[in-house]
Formats: sequence, C-alpha cells, structure tokens
Amino acid sequence: MTRSVQALAYARPSALASSQVGPSLGLETAGGLTPRGAEAHPRFFAGFLSDPRIAARGLLAVADVAAARYYQRTLPASLDPVVTGNGDRLRFESFSGCCGVYARLDVLREGLDGQETGHGTTNVDVNAPLREALSRITAADPLHLRVGPDELAVTTLDGPVVEKKVPLPDRWLRGFAEAQVASAGFDLRAELTAERAVAFLRSLPRTPSSGNAGRGARWVVASGESLRPTTRPVPGAVCLPGPERLVALQRVLRDATALRVYGPVADGAAAASAWEVVLPGMRLTLTLSPDSARGFSGEGGVLEALATEDAAADAELVSVLLAWEPRIEPASLAEQSGLSVERVRAALTRLGTAGRVGYDLADAAYFHRELPYDADRAERHNPRLVAARRLAGEGAVSLDGSRATVVSGDRRYQVRESGSAFSCTCQWWADYRGRRGPCKHALAVRMVSRGATVSGGAR
Repeated sequence: MTRSVQALAYARPSALASSQVGPSLGLETAGGLTPRGAEAHPRFFAGFLSDPRIAARGLLAVADVAAARYYQRTLPASLDPVVTGNGDRLRFESFSGCCGVYARLDVLREGLDGQETGHGTTNVDVNAPLREALSRITAADPLHLRVGPDELAVTTLDGPVVEKKVPLPDRWLRGFAEAQVASAGFDLRAELTAERAVAFLRSLPRTPSSGNAGRGARWVVASGESLRPTTRPVPGAVCLPGPERLVALQRVLRDATALRVYGPVADGAAAASAWEVVLPGMRLTLTLSPDSARGFSGEGGVLEALATEDAAADAELVSVLLAWEPRIEPASLAEQSGLSVERVRAALTRLGTAGRVGYDLADAAYFHRELPYDADRAERHNPRLVAARRLAGEGAVSLDGSRATVVSGDRRYQVRESGSAFSCTCQWWADYRGRRGPCKHALAVRMVSRGATVSGGAR
C-alpha cells in the first residue's frame, strides 16, 4: 500500500500527563495551515472536555476502527486517526485497515469548555499504551485538552511512552473523498431513542457469519420507534452490510441519547449507510461501505468530477474561497464564485480527493479540512483515472454522436451516452452498471467529449 510521507519538526512530544487539575492531554503541533497562513506550531484548542469519559470512549471507538480490518483480518491495519480543529468543534476521523468503515467523532462546542477552536489537521498514531491511558479516564476526572497536528504521546504515572507519527495510505485519501460523495447522497431514514438504539445495536453480531467477512446485503427499515429486518429493500429501507462492523459503537452505548440512521434511496442494490450515535456534546458516526469486502477507496464516485478541465479549474477557484468553515454551503460558494451549484459540488468532490472537504450528515453540509498531503497524489494513483487519461491521450476514443468506440488492447468497446450517464460493453459495466462509478472507457469518452487535458495520461 502506497503511503504519503511528511517530514515535520516537533517542539516537544505530545503527552497525556498528570497535572494539578487532573489529566492533561496535549497533542503538540508541528506545522499546519491556519487563517493566518502556515505556522510552525499553531494552537487549535486549549480547554477542558465537558465529559472526559464520553470523549475518551469516543476516541477509543475511532481508534478501534483504525486498528481493525473487517475483511482479510490477518493483514495489519493502519492505526492512524486524523484530528481536525474546525473553528467550533474538533473532529477525529479514521478508516479501517480494509477501508470499508469510516469513523468520525465530532466533539461539538457544547462538549468543549475553553477558547474557540482553531484550525488545522493531522494524522496521529493511537496504539496500545494510549488506549490503556484513555480507558482509565472516568467521569470524575477533568481532562484538559490541547490539539495540534503532530505525533501523539501518552505519559502515565508509570512513565512516558511516545507514539510516532504514521504516514497516511493513499487508500485513505481516496476513501475520504468517496465517503464524502456517498454521504452527500444520504437522507435520514430513522431515529431511535437511546433505549431502542441500545437494544438494536446490542442485538447485532460482533463477528462475521462466515469467512473473512459477513457477505451479502442485509436491510432494516423503521418500524414505529425501532428498526426491524427486512428481506428486501422496501421504500425507506437502509442497507446494513456486515453488521458486525458497527461493533465500535458499543464503546459509547451507555451514554447514547439517540441513534440516527442515514442511507440513499433503496434501489435493490447493496449500498453504503451511516450510523450516528448522539452523545452529550458529541456525535460518533460510522459509515459502512456496501460490502465488507469492498473498501470506499474503489467506489469510483469521485471519478466524474476528476475527468474534466472544468473541475480542476473550478476546484482551484473554490479552494480560494474556503475559509475553514465547519459548514460549507454550496449555494453561497456558487454566488461568490459565479459557478453553478452543480459545478461547485463537483469542485468540492475534487477537493475531497486531497482530503480538503468532508460531509457532515447531522448538519447536511460539507466541512473544510486540510490534510497535509500532496493534493494531486490520490488522483495520480487512481487506476481507472490513470487508465482513462492514457486511452484519451493515445487517441483510442472515436466519437460518433451519443456513441463512441474505445480501443483498449486488442478489443473494441462501445460506449453510449444517455443524458449525463454512460453505459459500456466492458465487463466492469456488466458487473456494476454504474454503481461503482464509470469504467475507464466511459471516463476516457467523457474526457475527449468534454475537451479535458490528457497530456499527463501516459504516466
């Protein structure tokens, strides 16, 4: 797995240390972007957590996902959650090692007791010593918190243990973008009270039914104040593929006030879904890919937005207008930029491939983050996009109205455009029919028909 590498200088290691006011968790900074520009050691937050025990359990849940693989379980996981200061809240994010589960803990303004949160993002390693220290935090312990983009360390009464920074895999960069695209198409399908939520989540299996992953789509639908299983995707149903992948939510169930379930309109095919536990001053959300064996990084939802010159230019313009907002409003950006809302959304999708934009279901809004990584790296390493650029650059595409022929190897594929959708005679289209984004042949046709720049396609 290819990984991005950052060289950062730390003023001192981060630590969870004893102090006169109780435990103090300091996440030290080592370079980051702020509204004032780049700073060597910016400060994002200094204050107390309103409920240290709930926050600690939420962080442990995010770490659980980062440490887990729900498919091919014998392989190592990434263990590198991401932390963002977002002006009025802190966001802790991670992906599972198989990239099929996206986790985010939002510690909201009411969950923080201190100065206004600053801005910045980094990935940090959370391993066994830190998990042990967080698990000992109780409701009676005030927890002072400082946040900045750097390595993470823990100091207990037994002595210091420094946790070194882990590079971010390219699959995570693509996963951030794909999870955002999927989530933006979700609607709220059900909301359960705390008692009903606990009963439902505790009824789910904690291990796969067989093999490395619990295969096959399951569905649930709101029924009164609870959820019931259904054998088919009836109207309002939500896909629950690999229900054991929700096990990390068990960490916070005793403090849950509600469970919200989000998903797209059921069309009969397995689909991603999101499960949000509402906590005092916080929210913990797990977003599941459509199958335990299917990571978000391969879903292809971002490819349309990456295939044209317009998207690149629009993304550059929109990126200048982003102002570290916890809520990004496409209509407002459209007014400021002079672009249509549709083009703004495509630009936000493209920015998402660099980890610069996420989507918050509770707010039904995008949010701004800044991962300190090469903005073009994920695009360069997207196999379908690279292959499509090569086909377009080699003159393999012949257009004929709404039809096109693409020569790939010793085969010829027929691509048909209907409105904004494409179909193809290739095996990818036969297998997925657009549910995992366009095939490389349809992407190449879009590039040629829209006049995209393809000079870099042969790389």
